[in-house]
Amino acid sequence: MIRFLALLTLAGAASAAPFSHQLHLKLLPDCKSCHSLAATSTSPADNLLPDRKVCLPCHKTVEIPGAPTTRVAHFSHQQHLKMGNLAPVIAAAIDKGNYLQPPGDIRSHLNGTNPCEACHRGMEESTQVSRANLPQMADCIVCHNKIDNPFSCEQCHAKGDNLKPANHVEGFMSAHSSGTLKLDKTTCTVCHGRDFRCLGCH
Repeated sequence: MIRFLALLTLAGAASAAPFSHQLHLKLLPDCKSCHSLAATSTSPADNLLPDRKVCLPCHKTVEIPGAPTTRVAHFSHQQHLKMGNLAPVIAAAIDKGNYLQPPGDIRSHLNGTNPCEACHRGMEESTQVSRANLPQMADCIVCHNKIDNPFSCEQCHAKGDNLKPANHVEGFMSAHSSGTLKLDKTTCTVCHGRDFRCLGCH
């Protein structure tokens, strides 16, 4: 699980606590107050966590971890922010049934005007940063929708990166064909697309 926690020691408090976007969004005007480098970031390896000096006006001490790791090799916040708020585009895909994974409660978070929240949803309720607050692969595929597995994977991921799910072990094809795996096909579409035909069988 991708997870990054900024551990903040509150003024006068003795122990650290998980980072709360919920609290900080009530105190600060917008996301760029803390994540100022996002607007110029052109690589997923960029550390977009706040600089310590951003936190020190309110906190006596602060410990900010290193940048989180990601399996995405090619991504530009700068480019995506130039396009404006992508929430209506993702919302339309969900409403039309074109979103390539079960959307859960994602649609309910796509009515705001903050462009960051199109992909980083639920921050106003988040008391601990988790994968739920990070973009889903299905978000990207709304626009980057030419799926030609494994070649299209390299648009975002490093060439040769092992992206197979844990259940795709040796013998997977035989077990899959036998029907014993009882796979939910809705979980396959995000990598294989809706028109995927395995060995021409289905």
